[in-house]
Amino acid sequence: RVQLVESGGGSVQPGGSLRLSCAASGLTVGSIYMGWFRQAPGKERDRVAVIGSDGSTSYANSVTGRFTISRDNAKNTLYLQIHSLKPEDTAMYYCAARPWYTTVFPYWGQGTQVTVSS
Repeated sequence: RVQLVESGGGSVQPGGSLRLSCAASGLTVGSIYMGWFRQAPGKERDRVAVIGSDGSTSYANSVTGRFTISRDNAKNTLYLQIHSLKPEDTAMYYCAARPWYTTVFPYWGQGTQVTVSS
């Protein structure tokens, strides 16, 4: 059974930093396509960053240069390092995983809340 468990969210001031973690079980983070998504109240869920099994990464324009997706294969954990947080980054952040042969993400975590305010 696949489980993805996010942690690391919190309340921070603008300009602050956070590192989100996604501990995986039932799959190998280094062998599957994984990503971070976020959803703000009243808005659609957006893709933030993804990482392929080959280590290639891709970011939403709004976070490029501020967010970094990475993984630790030994810990079977996905990370999202966030710098220079802005109020518009406030959202529930989810990690997700999908096999290479589909564009659908069937595996999702429960989310971790990030709130940016002064």
